[in-house]
Amino acid sequence: MTWFCAKQFFDGVDLHNNYCFEVNDGLVSALLSGSLATESTNCDVQINGLVTPGFIDTQVNGGGGVLLNQAPTFTSLKTIFSAHQQFGTTSMMPTLITDNLAVMQQAGDAIAEAIAEKAQGIVGVHFEGPHLSIAKRGIHPSDQVRAMNDAELNLVTRNDLGKVLLTVAPENVSPDVIKDLVSQGVIVALGHSNADFDTVLAAIDAGATGATHLFNAMSGLQARTPGLIGAALDDERITAGLIVDLLHVHRTNCRLAFKTKSAKGIMLVTDAMAHVGSDLITLPWLDSHITRDGDKLTTPDGTLAGSCLDMIGAVRKAHQVLGIELKDALHSATQVPAKFLGLNDIGHLQVGAKADFLVINDQLQIEQVYQGGICV
Repeated sequence: MTWFCAKQFFDGVDLHNNYCFEVNDGLVSALLSGSLATESTNCDVQINGLVTPGFIDTQVNGGGGVLLNQAPTFTSLKTIFSAHQQFGTTSMMPTLITDNLAVMQQAGDAIAEAIAEKAQGIVGVHFEGPHLSIAKRGIHPSDQVRAMNDAELNLVTRNDLGKVLLTVAPENVSPDVIKDLVSQGVIVALGHSNADFDTVLAAIDAGATGATHLFNAMSGLQARTPGLIGAALDDERITAGLIVDLLHVHRTNCRLAFKTKSAKGIMLVTDAMAHVGSDLITLPWLDSHITRDGDKLTTPDGTLAGSCLDMIGAVRKAHQVLGIELKDALHSATQVPAKFLGLNDIGHLQVGAKADFLVINDQLQIEQVYQGGICV
């Protein structure tokens, strides 16, 4: 067992000063705070920075030069996770963009292998599509956007994939189907949708609990037509993913989301492509390509194509640019996605939690990453 003593400590909800915590067999086994921590003689590792739970990213298309769609293998999953781990992500949902059934099944098999092998950081899979809206498909290939069939239903309800998140357009997936998916353990998010408010509300009533990349690729908020944006902002049953790269969403809209839903309703995500953690500039995509220009990824016609954002970058922008309190920015990167996924042993640093934590300096840069109490 090892005792760590931190100058600052974020437990998933609140910030504390002078905290000591014990790690035993990869789990947090004890906590000491305040004067007890200061007077403790058990400290093995003294940490001068801020300790926070590791970040949880529910939308990761790629990293390390690899895009999951183009290489749906266990090796790719390890490469993608390693690329994001250096930026504070200790748990992720590898994300498959709309594709054909064969690629979906290959990705499912790779995820199942990762889960069976207890691969570091892989907690499930996010199928973003293919049951979306053509009008709001973004870079998702139009020839693969389709209604759900039995083969796809069987795939997303497999019991060996860990947590399964499925993004659908509610105008193309009925409330009865959503209700059935949720009853079988699938987490349903709404996105890439042009649905009207009543259609969205019916999907939420049926059990949908997420909104995929709020503001992007969804029916807008108008005076008499709230759309998916209005429903996601208003309904407390919805946890909204938000890409805070300040390219996908204007900073005022980002602040509006935090003010409307509070930090507990906003989940920081990256929507990262293969460029994160690599020097990749141009990525082949379908019959075209995606090019990085600074922090922006676009197709040749200027369409945004995912991001090259990492999780510590999202936290930093939320706090330093948007003015979100640090504890709230961290909450949206840790406890909120953990609760959204129904994972009780990550996203916080209470007794019994996995000892997945980060050490961050005053400039909100990653100093160290720990998985199961071991510095990686």
